[in-house]
Amino acid sequence: MALHTQLPIYRAAYDLLDVVTDLAKNMPRDFKTSIGGKIRDEVVEIVTLIYRANVARDKATHLQDLAERLQVAELLIRLSRDKRLISVKQYGAAIELTTSIGKQASGWRRSASPASR
Repeated sequence: MALHTQLPIYRAAYDLLDVVTDLAKNMPRDFKTSIGGKIRDEVVEIVTLIYRANVARDKATHLQDLAERLQVAELLIRLSRDKRLISVKQYGAAIELTTSIGKQASGWRRSASPASR
C-alpha cells in the first residue's frame, strides 16, 4: 500500500483543492461562502475519501462516495461558470482535474473489485 500522498489521484485532488480555493477567493461576496465554500468542502471531502480508500480493505464504498462528491463538485463548478462567477480558463483547469480524478477513481475501483482478482 502506497502512502496516500504519493498517489497520482491524491496529487490531482490536491491540485483541484488549490484551484477551487483560488476560485472561491475571487468570487463575489454573495457567492463566496455559498457556492465557493461548498465547492471547497466537497473537494476536501474528496481528498479525505482518497485517504480512506487507500487504507481500507473494502475500497469500493469510499470510491463510490468519491464519485458522488466529484459529481457535486463538477455541478457547482459548472454553475459557477454559467453564472460567470469564474472564467472559462478557471473552469477548464478545474474540469480537467475532476476528469483526471474520475478516471483514476474508476480504474482504482475496477482493480479493487473482487471480480478483477
